[in-house]
Amino acid sequence: MSIESFNPHTGRLLRRFTPFAWAKTQRILGQAHRAAPAWAATPFAQRARVLRRAAELLRERQNVLARLMALEMGKPITDGRAEALKCATCCDYYAEHAEAFLADELVKTDAGRSFISYQPLGVVLAVMPWNFPFWQVVRFAAPALMAGNVGLLKHASNVPQCALALEKIFHDAGLPPACFRTLLVDSDQVAQLLADDRVRAVTLTGSEGAGMAVAAVAGQHIKKAVLELGGSDPFIVLADADLALAAKTAAQSRMINSGQSCIAAKRFIVEKSVCREFINQLKTHLLALRPGDPLDEATQYGPLARPDLADELTKQVGDSVTKGAKIELHGGQAKPGTALFRPMILSNIKPGQRAYAEELFGPVALVLEAKNADDAVRLANDSRFGLGAAVWTGDAKKGEAMARQIESGAVFVNGLVKSMPELPFGGVKKSGYGRELSYLGIREFVNQKSIWVGKEVKATGKQVE
Repeated sequence: MSIESFNPHTGRLLRRFTPFAWAKTQRILGQAHRAAPAWAATPFAQRARVLRRAAELLRERQNVLARLMALEMGKPITDGRAEALKCATCCDYYAEHAEAFLADELVKTDAGRSFISYQPLGVVLAVMPWNFPFWQVVRFAAPALMAGNVGLLKHASNVPQCALALEKIFHDAGLPPACFRTLLVDSDQVAQLLADDRVRAVTLTGSEGAGMAVAAVAGQHIKKAVLELGGSDPFIVLADADLALAAKTAAQSRMINSGQSCIAAKRFIVEKSVCREFINQLKTHLLALRPGDPLDEATQYGPLARPDLADELTKQVGDSVTKGAKIELHGGQAKPGTALFRPMILSNIKPGQRAYAEELFGPVALVLEAKNADDAVRLANDSRFGLGAAVWTGDAKKGEAMARQIESGAVFVNGLVKSMPELPFGGVKKSGYGRELSYLGIREFVNQKSIWVGKEVKATGKQVE
């Protein structure tokens, strides 16, 4: 079975790669394992120089990287540039802050001196998705490398050129080659890698099913895992909100990456008195967006990354409509087997529909009517997911109080949910566990070692004062 780079806009095969044999994967793993001690012993200042150079290269190559994303998974080229620049910011952030985040933390005990030391684990395996083919990897790699770990990347099979381009950036930045390698392998090698004692931990961003599979194998072999899985993010709009701004932001959030984002708003929970007007405004904004060739500077959303993803989304919508959901904005696929999916709005979303329970990974906005703020929180929490959420209200204190009640890894009040280096990113419930980004993210893949040092004692047995 080959690994193929496939253009979802044109339907053309771009490149075909032969997957690595297990023997080659083992050789690369062995090289990474042997390189780990030297990289762990490398001073923070030297690691930071590598990451800062990687940031420079990401900025210098932003057009090339954006073109790769447009070709391999359909991201509009303007969005691809923004992704490359965001990756650069993340590299700079950890180059600047990693040493402080991992400094010894003094703890007062009965010892002469006691502290928590943060030390790297070694080889970390990253299993990454296609929707943000650079950002998803960098937000793992930047903190992990700055912590002194080494990384092996098993990227999604439809973005191999993006994976290799990022490997080259780190190598060109001065990182020892064995410290970050892309593995062009099928998913069946993930379990084999996790069974190997030289792999110390795993991070996965992907579907709920993929997370369950990796977590099971990691647990079997007692490996630390961080999972960032799906989301069906609620976007609450109360009657006292700035409705115009909320509707405009709602359209923007739903259409992030053509709707293919874990933290894109998916369930719009709107107070009854403003629900109809919200739908009207949301419809206007969605209809104004321009689809087209991802390489065209004017394109605002492109195709979904693969035709089968559009086919599955169509089935989810069809099932929900059959069970009572109402189409407020017609869109969707022009015909089966094509990747372009135009925005849709569904209302009357009820339990028993796939739209109520599942993540719809594409540009379908689900509108649920809430009686009041308490009912909105109830609807928001009536989901197996808990990644991000938004609350829109004219009362910031009320918004903050509601944010504390919502079961999710992040809540933004009167703002667009987004990831950033400063704040931890991750979910609860079926959206996964562990955190990326911020100081919490860099501490996921380190040994948080307690060191207790007694008072000095002379040979006579007397303590030194």
